[in-house]
Amino acid sequence: MTQVETAETGQGDAGRRETGSGTWRARIRRAIRIGSRPGPWKRGPVLAALALLLGLLMLLHAKIPNRIGNLGSLVETLLPWFGLFVPVLLAGALWRRSASAVVALLLPVTVWLNLFGGLLGDKSHSDSDLTVVSHNVGADNPDPAGTARDLAASGADLLALEEIAPQDQGTYEKELKKAYPYHTVQGTVGLWSKLPLSDTQPVDIKMDAGPLADTKPPDVKMAYNRALRTTVATYHGPLAVYVAHLGSVRVNPRAGFWTDSRDRNAQALGKAIAAEQNKRVVLLGDLNGTMDDRAFADITSQLQSAQDAAGDGFGFTWPAKFPVARIDQILVRGVEPESSWVLPATGSDHLPVAAGISW
Repeated sequence: MTQVETAETGQGDAGRRETGSGTWRARIRRAIRIGSRPGPWKRGPVLAALALLLGLLMLLHAKIPNRIGNLGSLVETLLPWFGLFVPVLLAGALWRRSASAVVALLLPVTVWLNLFGGLLGDKSHSDSDLTVVSHNVGADNPDPAGTARDLAASGADLLALEEIAPQDQGTYEKELKKAYPYHTVQGTVGLWSKLPLSDTQPVDIKMDAGPLADTKPPDVKMAYNRALRTTVATYHGPLAVYVAHLGSVRVNPRAGFWTDSRDRNAQALGKAIAAEQNKRVVLLGDLNGTMDDRAFADITSQLQSAQDAAGDGFGFTWPAKFPVARIDQILVRGVEPESSWVLPATGSDHLPVAAGISW
């Protein structure tokens, strides 16, 4: 072997030793980094905390005070949508490989399913004695005649309309006359029926104009009466029917979730229903709120939601183009809800709701 070859061989051995040493050092550094990483139960503490807060928010929603901007009512109005945070937090937990965050998510999932899991299935039955429909037809509805025809095509025995503009009342009466021989209009609410009506009277729900009162197009003048009560002569006996349109709500920077007018209306309506002598009662109307909202406690303590008892899904009704809340309600007492569903859109910004009831 020549001297040159010996030198080259020595350099090669040294290079291999240096490379081997560097590999071991890299492995040691990597092992140290892996050893210093937090375990799966210690990763994602912020995600775990957010999951627990979400669960507690839904679990204790009734404890959220209304003193500041009606925050409690606002949360309860949007309560089903809080479930959308679960998959977001789950994706973050999986990305961080956080076992603690995944386990923490069991709380909001359990609470949400306890509150709304019953709405995920179809609880309806095909048989019913009476079909009722309620619809806020909208004061600025561009096609009241078409809306009336669509509602008549539903085949409902009782058809309640809210927010009837004076200039449209004649149109509804004309279009619905053939299908419904009996009807009454009290202010901006009305009931069309295939069965005789009696003892009809307006219901004073103390509607008053507040600082954020309902705003309608300038050419539309709305009457103040927004509720009625009548007796329907059914084949099974008299049925007390209420039609109501409670005050609107507003989200305002100064007032927060402004519900003063609606809440007063709800209290007054609850008192009227409490004084009702007939054991069989149906309430149809735009209540401008979901039945999760504590403001309706006086009503929900007496009446059962047809959607909760016999609906298919959440039954959101407003706004019509992309419904996010069910503010149009059918509530009953003394009769059994067999089915509840939402009808296709009309010219209104609300969707009509329907229910089948039986004795």
